Amino acid sequence: MSDNAGRMLLEVRGVTKDYRLGKTSIHALRGIDLSVEAGDFVSVVGPSGCGKTTLLNIIGCIDKPSSGKIFLDGLDVSTFDDNGEADTRLARIGFIFQSFNLVGVLDVRENIEFPLILAKVPKAERARRVDRLIELVELGEFVRHKPDELSGGQRQRVAIARALVNRPSLVIADEPTANLDSATSTTIMEAMKALNEEEKVTFIFSTHNELIERYAKRILLIRDGIIIGEEFPGEKNPGERRRGEWSRGSAPGGDSGPHAGGGAP
Repeated sequence: MSDNAGRMLLEVRGVTKDYRLGKTSIHALRGIDLSVEAGDFVSVVGPSGCGKTTLLNIIGCIDKPSSGKIFLDGLDVSTFDDNGEADTRLARIGFIFQSFNLVGVLDVRENIEFPLILAKVPKAERARRVDRLIELVELGEFVRHKPDELSGGQRQRVAIARALVNRPSLVIADEPTANLDSATSTTIMEAMKALNEEEKVTFIFSTHNELIERYAKRILLIRDGIIIGEEFPGEKNPGERRRGEWSRGSAPGGDSGPHAGGGAP
């Protein structure tokens, strides 16, 4: 977890992603440029199929860009081979998924501890980190419960703790409240906001949920594989677009228009 809020953590430069579907080429990302400082709380917003998940998968070293560069902690991770990507995911990136992705045969404590075992962290240090995170996400009375004995909100809190246990530089959350009701979603967002403010954890979310948008420090508007605008909800004029003039409902397609950070289609 970052203790250097304000330093540049992530830089995405001219990233594109193309897929082949038979004889057709699908342009999922058309030239993404963005920067994220340590301690930021960023929401990537856009309709289904706009490229949100593709962008997060590339930032998270799950997928490779067709072109462009990704710098995380100053390292050009877009050049890494499969082993380098796996090491980066384990040591520098935490993931929170909408489907939780917990291991069904492991209890709460074991699920949180699992990445530390993969990283060969000594047993005493594993216990110290897991104990602290269980306290942070308020799951102390459920440590011996299996995932199927927990509510959706409790499972997501386990997933949050697991994402943080290796002290990653960046936590990526892909639609983290999609399978939760509104009250549970608020609880989850309050927990993540507290971790951002108190522990300086850096979060990037993808969402089309307005609840998450209300918690973000920055909102990046994405459509047709390009970033078309940027909002800062905490500032005096929360609806103002710092870059891009279009509303989310009226943004044109990806062939022209302003892009946050200067991306090109």
